[in-house]
Amino acid sequence: WKSAISKFSQRQILLELAGVFLKLGACSFGGPAAHIALMEAEVVTRRGWLNRQEFLDLVGATNLIPGPNSTELAIHIGYKRAGIPGLIVAGISFILPAMLMVLLLAAFYVRTNSLPEMRWILTGVQPVVIAIIAHALGKLARTAIRNRFTFLVATAAIILVALEINEVAVIFLSALIGLIAGAKLPLKNAAQNQQSTPREPDNRDSQTHGAPLFLVMTAAPFAMPTLGNLFFIFLKIGSVVYGSGYVLLAFLRDDFVTKTGWITDRQLLDAISIGQLTPGPLFTSATFIGYLIADVPGALVATLGIFLPSFFLVAALARGLEKLRASPRARPFLDAVNAASLALMAVVSWQLLRASIQDSGPVFTVILASCALLVLNFTRINSLWILIFGAFIGLMWHR
Repeated sequence: WKSAISKFSQRQILLELAGVFLKLGACSFGGPAAHIALMEAEVVTRRGWLNRQEFLDLVGATNLIPGPNSTELAIHIGYKRAGIPGLIVAGISFILPAMLMVLLLAAFYVRTNSLPEMRWILTGVQPVVIAIIAHALGKLARTAIRNRFTFLVATAAIILVALEINEVAVIFLSALIGLIAGAKLPLKNAAQNQQSTPREPDNRDSQTHGAPLFLVMTAAPFAMPTLGNLFFIFLKIGSVVYGSGYVLLAFLRDDFVTKTGWITDRQLLDAISIGQLTPGPLFTSATFIGYLIADVPGALVATLGIFLPSFFLVAALARGLEKLRASPRARPFLDAVNAASLALMAVVSWQLLRASIQDSGPVFTVILASCALLVLNFTRINSLWILIFGAFIGLMWHR
């Protein structure tokens, strides 16, 4: 009976994970910062799967590895809930809605040689996304910015990004500062610091372990666009790409336009545009490119190749992160990375605000963002419904 109950409970957890991340994957417009804010609202505030400190630790840790950060965060949350099965279910569920949308748009593109006009959606969605990020930042900042050290790290991160220092370099510099601070911390104080940070029990099966980390660092240029070649190139890209969509664009152009000539610059830009306009991770641009090169099999192989490294990276990282969280001297390292990650979210929200004002005007943006923020602060309405309402307002605005 105990075994049957345990299997039933595990199945229920996996079904719940699938439902949550399918919903998030279908509605997560606005890029990684917005995805993280939506996940915080769903898994911390609404469901209590993690406390805010645990959530921040996962956000900071995923910034230290290559790949799509918000997807890796979803994968890591799944691992925390249900071990390796949860890792797989959460990751696939978050990726699947965007992949299917991009696949449909790719088929439309190939048949008509054009993209459907979708920017009206962003007109109403962008101000709501800004409000959602601001609301999440307000809650997370109370946990992440809790002393002078974390305040200084966050401030320095904002200044460095404003000076156009690469975001990845800022994260790793913050991590280095945290390591130095932890090394200099007296052991007694470090232990007190660790005790002051509440930790919830880990609900994972203690027998589940992360898969071995594997990275493919290089890929020779291929003459023929076979499915194997396509998979290998995307596997390499998914293993090494850090940073923003512009970094992904550079890798894709080098491999698919310059080295192989399998697609044109115009097709590449259209693929990136589709990745930005659809919900979910920008890395689903790979689905579009795969479809252009080898139809539906190419789309599936490309998607698998670019996302597969994230599953292995998170599985390996999860084991190390548990050890870090248990180490008193590692707390400043995690705190510094968390503070810098939060600072980058703040910078992104400012950039989105400027872009929204440029696209829709200051009056429309400020009114819609303010209304969304008031609803988030004073009601318990799910933020996904507010996003849908924003898309509806965007449609009405363009009629």
